[in-house]
Amino acid sequence: MRVNFDRLRPHTWTVRVRSAVASTLVVAVCLIAAGGALLGVLYNSLETSARTAAAARATQVAEQLESKSPSQIDESLLSTDGQIGSVQVIDSSGGVVATSQGDPKVPLSTRQLEPSTTADLGRVELEAGDFWVTGMGANSPSGPVTVVVGADREPVENVVSTVAVLLAIVGPIVIALVAFATYKLVGAALSPVERIRSRVASISNSQLDERLPVPETRDEIARLAVTMNEMLGRVEAGQRAQQRFVSDASHELRSPLSTITTALELAASRPDLLDEALIDDSLLPEARRMRRLIEDLLLLARSDETGTVEGAVDVDLDDIMYEETKRVAALSSLEVESAIEPVRVKGDQQALARVVRNIVDNAIRYASTRVRLATAQADGYATISVDDDGPGVPESERGRVFDRFVRLDSSRTRDDGGTGLGLAIVAGTVAAHSGTVQVVESPLGGARLVIRLPLQ
Repeated sequence: MRVNFDRLRPHTWTVRVRSAVASTLVVAVCLIAAGGALLGVLYNSLETSARTAAAARATQVAEQLESKSPSQIDESLLSTDGQIGSVQVIDSSGGVVATSQGDPKVPLSTRQLEPSTTADLGRVELEAGDFWVTGMGANSPSGPVTVVVGADREPVENVVSTVAVLLAIVGPIVIALVAFATYKLVGAALSPVERIRSRVASISNSQLDERLPVPETRDEIARLAVTMNEMLGRVEAGQRAQQRFVSDASHELRSPLSTITTALELAASRPDLLDEALIDDSLLPEARRMRRLIEDLLLLARSDETGTVEGAVDVDLDDIMYEETKRVAALSSLEVESAIEPVRVKGDQQALARVVRNIVDNAIRYASTRVRLATAQADGYATISVDDDGPGVPESERGRVFDRFVRLDSSRTRDDGGTGLGLAIVAGTVAAHSGTVQVVESPLGGARLVIRLPLQ
């Protein structure tokens, strides 16, 4: 049987499994560390308590030996309990002269201590038990002696062992419960995400108007649902804009194609009608209009595809505006005013020149008697403004004029040969240069188009 080792790789696990494993490992490490610390503290505490009790018993016995001989010591002082395992009185020759009941006559220590001197005599292991031994010297009526008291280690080790066994039993149970609870809780927390995923997967191109239900929890899941709804709104708006764009482009192309087709069909049936007037008045203007439209469509398509400026160079906006001033004066009877200051930005030379020409052509198209071209720089931005004294743009339409194929005066623009894409190209190019464009009211009475571009 072939084993699938991919399942053993953490990056292939689900979020629930990874969360459960991670929490289990963290809890396991914490329990092991806490259990070890607990056992260490417990052992140290019990040992300290036993040694303290042994030292206190040795002091009591030594104080009584100041007035009594070893054989006259109270039996209660020689008794043992849960902490004291052995009490011995050893004379100067190393013999045990008094001991707790049941203890062997083997001394716990042969070390002799000076009177009123206390010492820790270390750990002693005998057949009778394992002890921490504390000694204290004393002067008895029968001569100097050493009181030796052994604190029993076995009760301490039994308590610590019992606690260790309980931790070993309870620890895995706690770890298993943590893993199970984490797996279930993460699954419950992610269930809204799965519902969102399923709902999004069921939305097709024809159902982009559908939206996801937003939970009332106001948590990350609710924000995810809100974000997904906003994304669906953008996708729906983009799809509608694309459909509208295709429809408008088809409509715009249909008109010149129909004119050319009609003229050619007429010429095919009546060759004598294919004269210079038909070509100059119908075929060439419509062909030029269709060419401009196709060029604008290709330019917008490239702008949508890249959205950034490639091959940026230093561009002198004042030079571009100066050339446009001369062009307007040469091609029209409009009065041209200018307030051009030297301004340089980084960008696409041809694209920015196309932007300036589009807004200037727009001003020429609607101006009555004069236009005004200006450049300036302030607050880190270069400003291009073009004014006309035409009818202006209603405030409610000032944002819509930058949409594609939008004409506020459809018949007039169509007659002048416009494609309805000039300001859309301006908006796209300016956005690619990290700038802004807007229409405001002009001091001349018409419209002012203002472009702001960041300086170098």
